[in-house]
Parts: sequence; C-alpha cells; structure tokens
Amino acid sequence: MNHNQKIGKWGEQAAAEYLTARGYEIVERNARTPYGEIDLVARLEGFTVFVEVKARTTRSFGLPEEALTPRKLRHMRAAAGHYAAEHEIDNWQCDAIAVEGTPGTQPRFEHFENVTAGLE
Repeated sequence: MNHNQKIGKWGEQAAAEYLTARGYEIVERNARTPYGEIDLVARLEGFTVFVEVKARTTRSFGLPEEALTPRKLRHMRAAAGHYAAEHEIDNWQCDAIAVEGTPGTQPRFEHFENVTAGLE
C-alpha cells in the first residue's frame, strides 16, 4: 500500500468515526458500482447518505475539498444513483467530508452536504 492509499484509508476511517459520533450508522465501506467506488454509505434517521472522503496531510496540493471536481461529482452521483436503485433506496443524497491532518493526530473535518444538488 502506497502513501496515498494509506492516507486514504486513514481518512475514510476518521470520517466514519466522525459520522458515527454524530449519530450516523455506517452501512457499507468502499461500495463498488459500475460508475466507481463509494467511500462510505451511511444512514441517519432512515435517510441514506453516500459519502466521498477526501484526505490530505498538508495543504501543499490545496484543501482536500478542492479535489471535488465537477467530473468527480457527476461520477459520484451516478454511482450513488446506481447503488440506490439496486438497494431500493428512495431518500438519499451525496455528501463529502474533507479530512486534513496526519494519523495519530486530531484531524480537521469539513462536512459538505448534498454536494451533487443542481448538477446537470
């Protein structure tokens, strides 16, 4: 596993803990679809949230959330739509969580809700 993969796994775990502490239930991790992978599938009060996690150890390459390009968001929505259809989920949205820090430290979290709203 390379550095980026390790940071990605760490970010996903940190984001899962962040969501769990806020009352979300983690339903699935790294869910594969024909449109790409969904980092986290979570549920809160019967509502399903598909979560893209972006983790960075430094700001050298910008903020983690800056990696959420329009193309990435379109793929995310397509993957979530496919998963929702397969699992008969009616109420869902796509969120993103930016995680900034390093393993062993308290990371900074930024939770962006409904990031694919308004996409054509």
